[in-house]
Amino acid sequence: MEAMGVPTTIQAAKAALRKDMKAILKSLSPESKAEQSKIVTQRVLNHAHYVNARNLAIYLSMNDEINTQSLLKDALSSGKKCFVPRYFADGRAMDMVELMDLDDYDRLPLTRWNIKQPHEQDTHRPDALKSGLDLILVPGLAFTASGQRLGRGKGYYDTYLQKCKSILSPGPQTLALAFQEQIVDHIPTHDHDQSLDAVIAPNL
Repeated sequence: MEAMGVPTTIQAAKAALRKDMKAILKSLSPESKAEQSKIVTQRVLNHAHYVNARNLAIYLSMNDEINTQSLLKDALSSGKKCFVPRYFADGRAMDMVELMDLDDYDRLPLTRWNIKQPHEQDTHRPDALKSGLDLILVPGLAFTASGQRLGRGKGYYDTYLQKCKSILSPGPQTLALAFQEQIVDHIPTHDHDQSLDAVIAPNL
């Protein structure tokens, strides 16, 4: 019985941390989010993983995440192949499909989360798992300096990162982008939770 209770304990700890982190993120001012996004963007642009990447996956940011628009523009203008998430509403599936240019980005429909993503029925876009990936920029709710991550609870990125490891050799590097307030000392984890190679925050 004790072993069966462990996952429940971890789930409860994760739920509590998610609740706390959502309140913290909600309290951040637009000015703070913009300034921190600017600092993190510059650090990513100077990071060797980004500089050396030819194929990268980049999340299209929500209001409570480090803004990735400047990174997207830089990547596309510098000739990198950019892949963006496409979430499937009927489960935990997510793929990464190619974004051709900024006009393509502007035409993307909005999801119920008010973020842009390619339509589920758009089957003609190259898939990152077939094209190859050098780098994935990863969002989340909380991170440790060592690379542990707390997502939003759907398992999209954990599942996708595991799939990358099984299909791509070598697997892509992973960089988390975070506000300073998202850095915590400890995150409760399950065996299937994926650690990241590095976390980039203003003071980390």
